[in-house]
Amino acid sequence: MTQIEYALENKTTEEMKTVAKEENIDINVLRSKIAEGQIVIPANINHKNLNAIGIGKDLTIKVNANIGTSQSKSDLDNELLKLKTAVEAGADTMMDLSTSNDVEDIRNRIIENCTVPIGTVPIYQTLIEAGSVENLNIDAYLEVFEKHAKSGVDFATVHAGLTRAIFPLIKKRLMKCVSRGGSFLLAWMKYYQKENFLYENYDKILEIAKKYDVTISLGDGMRPGCIADATDEAQIHELKILGELAERTRQKGVQVMIEGPGHIPLNEIEKNMELEKKYCNNSPFYVLGPLPTDIATGYDHIACAIGGALAASKGADFLCYVTPKEHIGLPDIDDVREGVVVTKIAAHIADIAKGNKQAISRDNKMAHAREEINWQEMSECAIDKKKFLELRRQECEKNPDLKKADYCSMCGPFCVFKIYDEKES
Repeated sequence: MTQIEYALENKTTEEMKTVAKEENIDINVLRSKIAEGQIVIPANINHKNLNAIGIGKDLTIKVNANIGTSQSKSDLDNELLKLKTAVEAGADTMMDLSTSNDVEDIRNRIIENCTVPIGTVPIYQTLIEAGSVENLNIDAYLEVFEKHAKSGVDFATVHAGLTRAIFPLIKKRLMKCVSRGGSFLLAWMKYYQKENFLYENYDKILEIAKKYDVTISLGDGMRPGCIADATDEAQIHELKILGELAERTRQKGVQVMIEGPGHIPLNEIEKNMELEKKYCNNSPFYVLGPLPTDIATGYDHIACAIGGALAASKGADFLCYVTPKEHIGLPDIDDVREGVVVTKIAAHIADIAKGNKQAISRDNKMAHAREEINWQEMSECAIDKKKFLELRRQECEKNPDLKKADYCSMCGPFCVFKIYDEKES
């Protein structure tokens, strides 16, 4: 049985107990929201070293980090180091987006070393094995999907909502399609003049997902890749289909979440969150960014954090990071770490805005630590403890007197907490 099937039968799994404890949420409330499809616990029955997490309504905002090789760069040891770096930096989940020819070995090694939920996009490996878009077909896809499921993949992106009806709608776009998986399927449909084989055979995909309890992440092949295409007909058309597929998914006893944009101007982000909850019956929403500008190249991770904080405060449940290398190339280890940290900051900002008591308590602890000039306590409260300690080390190295001083180099002895100390008045 899957997590949602257990929940529908009012049964509690070990994964539910873990999530309830971690989130400080009543187990009965958690189970009810899983049954309703408002929360998912991606937990493949074959992922043995998994620390379960929950994604969805009234839970803390989760952060995903993408890693993976390409046809240009493939180094398994480097990907495993990225995995370790991302998890240590606070990533709640990982996605392996490898597209190199050794993708099978890379995925298996990543899962073997991954203690957080792991996601993949099976259409990538399907194309690698098929050799060309024209050779893609449902049988090849199902074979690959089962390989991923059997190996322990906890959630899988499936671009089943991209149908032939989209072609007239993308003619108005500046950037027709920026989804890699979406582009494969658009090219296939155009070549054969047939409907998307993932859409037509969706129930067969669900059979495999149910067997291993793989959470379906319905991919947004029409996510806008630039501000000019935001919230257009193509995007909303696909979103409505994703809502229909999500309902079918739950009816088959499979957990599901919805993937979302993309490049969205700041003033349209709240509307996009509302539309997803409306059309997809409050399914957990997994967003890439959103990025509220197209020109932050080199700083896209910061733009992503700005958009992500607003999106999560208005309804998104799951943020996919971007790194400083977004729109440039494959990220290195430092890029991965920085991407995770800034997106964790965005998630935390949103948790505060939503009134999460644990998030607010952490900020209050930091405020007390700063008021008391307690450097050790400050480091424990910081999202990026490693960077905090490094910057503190650099300051003390430049000025050894600061090691024993109860102030920093910004104000020195004119520290506000030293000038006015209520305890002494």
